[in-house]
Amino acid sequence: MIANEQLNITDTLTQEKILQDYRLACESRHASLLGRREVMGGRAKFGIFGDGKEVAQLAAAHAFKAGDFRSGYYRDQTFVAALGELRWTEFFAQLYAHTDVEADPNSAGRQMNGHYATRWLDENGLWRNQTELYNSVGDIAPTAGQIPRSIGLAYASRLYRENPHLHLLTTFSRNGNEIIFGTIGDASTTQGMFLETMNAAGVLQVPLLMSVWDDGFGISVPIEYQTTKGSISKALAGLQRTETEKGIEILTVKGWDYPALVETYQKAARICREEHVPVLVHVQEVTQPQGHSTSGSHERYKTPERLEWERQYDCNRHFRQWILENGYASDDELDAIEREAARVTKAARQEAWSAYLASLKPDYDDALLLLQQAAETAREGQSIAAIREQLRKTHVPIRRDATAAVKRALRFLRTEENEAKQELLAWLNRTSAENEERYSSHLYSQSPESPLKVTPVPPRYSDDSPIIDGYQLMQRYFDSLFDRDPRVVALGEDVGRIGDVNQGFAGLQEKYGELRITDTGIRETTIIGQGIGMAMRGLKPIVEIQYFDYVFYTLATLTDDLATLHYRTKGGQKAPVIIRTRGHRLEGIWHSGSPMSAMVNSLRGLHILVPRNMTQAAGFYNTLIKGDDPALLVECLNGYRLKERLPDNLDEFCVPLGVPEILREGTAVTIVTYGSMCRIVLEAAEQLSELNIETEVIDVQTLLPFDLSHSIVESIKKTNRVIFADEDLPGGGSAYMMQQVLEIQNAYRYLDSAPRTLAAKAHRPAYGSDGDYFSKPSVEDVFELVYELMNESDPARFPKLYS
Repeated sequence: MIANEQLNITDTLTQEKILQDYRLACESRHASLLGRREVMGGRAKFGIFGDGKEVAQLAAAHAFKAGDFRSGYYRDQTFVAALGELRWTEFFAQLYAHTDVEADPNSAGRQMNGHYATRWLDENGLWRNQTELYNSVGDIAPTAGQIPRSIGLAYASRLYRENPHLHLLTTFSRNGNEIIFGTIGDASTTQGMFLETMNAAGVLQVPLLMSVWDDGFGISVPIEYQTTKGSISKALAGLQRTETEKGIEILTVKGWDYPALVETYQKAARICREEHVPVLVHVQEVTQPQGHSTSGSHERYKTPERLEWERQYDCNRHFRQWILENGYASDDELDAIEREAARVTKAARQEAWSAYLASLKPDYDDALLLLQQAAETAREGQSIAAIREQLRKTHVPIRRDATAAVKRALRFLRTEENEAKQELLAWLNRTSAENEERYSSHLYSQSPESPLKVTPVPPRYSDDSPIIDGYQLMQRYFDSLFDRDPRVVALGEDVGRIGDVNQGFAGLQEKYGELRITDTGIRETTIIGQGIGMAMRGLKPIVEIQYFDYVFYTLATLTDDLATLHYRTKGGQKAPVIIRTRGHRLEGIWHSGSPMSAMVNSLRGLHILVPRNMTQAAGFYNTLIKGDDPALLVECLNGYRLKERLPDNLDEFCVPLGVPEILREGTAVTIVTYGSMCRIVLEAAEQLSELNIETEVIDVQTLLPFDLSHSIVESIKKTNRVIFADEDLPGGGSAYMMQQVLEIQNAYRYLDSAPRTLAAKAHRPAYGSDGDYFSKPSVEDVFELVYELMNESDPARFPKLYS
């Protein structure tokens, strides 16, 4: 835009607002510069900053309204500050990893700087009114990882607008008027997550306003190696909507052109908010004055000509020039603003640093005092005094320094009993509990709505309870669920028109409509993202991954975003999405159906439920719907055609999480298993009974959580032998169960024989019935392993089978 060109948005930009924007741009730039110095000076571990993007983010913030959401990029500090959601003291507190949630409300010191999150849960973990907040979803560092959930956040706006039954949920939406502002660096647009999301947005027609900050590089790799035609807007031109075809709107603007940026974002927001059409804003010619991060200098990979261009096209420099050319302020006035911005950010840095040190000082001082007292009374006083002196001389001591010093001192006191030792132990116990809260709490919900607090309700049967196929039980359950709770939405491949591949939703789309039960394209990552975003906005989505093995397509989103959300915000945000899939006894290399250890070790933060039949699955769904944690529920594929008795209280019975069930009592061997293996183990147990070998069969029911009351050890006390059986690879789910029972429950004390595991072969299963039989544990395998244990204990009574 040329100087003095008339702005069309005089209601948005006044002289006062323009100068406020310039002041904030200067403050943000100084915060970036000071942040890098703090890292280089040793006060912080790592820094990544938003310098060079200040003006574009100010323009985006002008279009942001209360109730909107930012699903963003770790360089969005100016954006968040412009919304009034980031003070510079909080910016520096996060840089220093200050664990006080008041100092760093975004993550309580759990995330590196630049990761912002609105605390939309109150102190009890319950929802606040999102329509009154300027919402930032907890940022994550993996490139493009923030993008899949944006499709769900935007899709929720569509549901709130188009489904009148949701209009009563006034604390989550104003009838779908909310925009989702996605932000991403240009290089990350080459990630599949971004491309999949933009395609889905065009299909779904949702109010997603996606900003691409294009600074020409991905760390050191220039744009010509990243994107076709060197431009994401050109590369996505095929998605551009026309007069006759739906799609996305694509806008381009220069990152240094303040008035054009403001107008562009006003236009983009109007299209999104009024028309529910997704918009891509490609912000070009953005600079990055300090390079990618504090890990190195951009002078290593940028030419002198490029560096000079970046100095000339620095957005703050152009903003200043535009202000001067249009007469909004004089040189002296802008100089004064810049000096004040520097003063404000320096003061914020010092305040944050002082607060951080003050939070460490009490424990540090106490440790020094107690170590001094121990040195004066202990036999090894000289050694303890040396430890104390080393701690005293530590430059900027942190919690680990004091803890390590106390632990080393206690080694010298191990043979003594005196008051100094007891006080050191008390200090260690107290600080250990406090550090557990600081660094390890809130992996799962601690609210009154936690699924672990749902009251168990057993299934109830009568003489009139019919016996039906498992898939029919699921049909009736989901019919009841959708009838009683308008928040529940189901989506996935083939879920809608055909009622899912195993008919659990058969006929329900016709009854409840496409907004409630929705088919999707083949796009597992954004199916999960769609569910996460909806769950963040008060809905109860059940998203289906058609077969368990396809979860690997979604694993990055599940583990990086969903599983860490409640933890990384220290209870500030949650997304109680339910991921429904089917597995166990699947046949074939890519349909093995049992990668449990991959899930257990990747998805701490989710509950993992492995019901043995459809009745148990329904009871788990009831529990999860009442709760507020995310979960992965794996139904048994071969259970849909098996007969089950339909509970009379199908819509109200609740199966508790973390409570194993004894399916068969016995005294010889305990077998711990889950899912479809329960039927195999029970069949083997019947055959073993014919030889007077009575096995106790335990269904763990949930892997996360696992046996909260430690009931399995009670069975082992009785049998003194244990087998852990599942279909995962050797050393997988069976080894996990063994660790939980032998190590956590101390069951090793009661064993007369070595604990055993029974798992699938080390390869993925071969195809066909024989492939399944020879690749995964069979009834004969269970029988033989139990018999082997009995032979070991009493070979005369139980001679070898095959000798």
